[in-house]
Amino acid sequence: MKQSKALIVEDDPQIADILSIHIKDLYLEPTIVSNGLMAKHTFEDNKYDLVLLDLMLPGMNGIDLCKLFRSKSGVPIIMITAKSEEIDKVLGLETGADDYLVKPFSIRELQARIKSVMRRSQSQIQDQPEAKSVLNYGKLTIDLEKRTVHKNQQRVDLTTKEFDLLALLSSNPGKSFNRQSLLNLVWGYDFEGFEHTVNSHINRLRVKIEDDMTRPTYIMTSWGFGYRFNEDIL
Repeated sequence: MKQSKALIVEDDPQIADILSIHIKDLYLEPTIVSNGLMAKHTFEDNKYDLVLLDLMLPGMNGIDLCKLFRSKSGVPIIMITAKSEEIDKVLGLETGADDYLVKPFSIRELQARIKSVMRRSQSQIQDQPEAKSVLNYGKLTIDLEKRTVHKNQQRVDLTTKEFDLLALLSSNPGKSFNRQSLLNLVWGYDFEGFEHTVNSHINRLRVKIEDDMTRPTYIMTSWGFGYRFNEDIL
């Protein structure tokens, strides 16, 4: 079986070695980097299928690295940290991480999380609609295959999760999704208690695609329930 490539960004050599040993069982070829700035350059010079990213790093922290990686690629990212406070988890998820693992963790849990994020990543690639991969709504053009968005023919830069939210809503105009459903469908499984993550992503999307945030044209609020994409746009 062809091996995929994984970037391990971890400054604890013992943990890095453990991660390296056990991801090989999943046919992942590891590259270990212990410094944030070094990780930035390594990522830019290579193509990876997975990133395991520690939060606390010398040179450049994991949150800033996650933002940088996500701006350049849709690669699955799992943040790994010794911190368990809710704010750290929220920050990790809202800056583009696909999952979050708190030290100490079991090898079985690590491998299950890796399988999950990589399976979701492959599913998102394979499940794009073939018949209609480009959606046009008024001034907005959404290319599901190329994962690009244009408004008034000008490129709109979205994070991976912002695009995934927009793609889901715009592919189902008029259908209302509650926040928990959006968490499950876009983040891949139940992040109970973090529904405000959806609200913050919706707000950022509106800033980028709406003419007037107070009177949205595209992403509508279904009061008391969640959000929907406006089915009346021509």
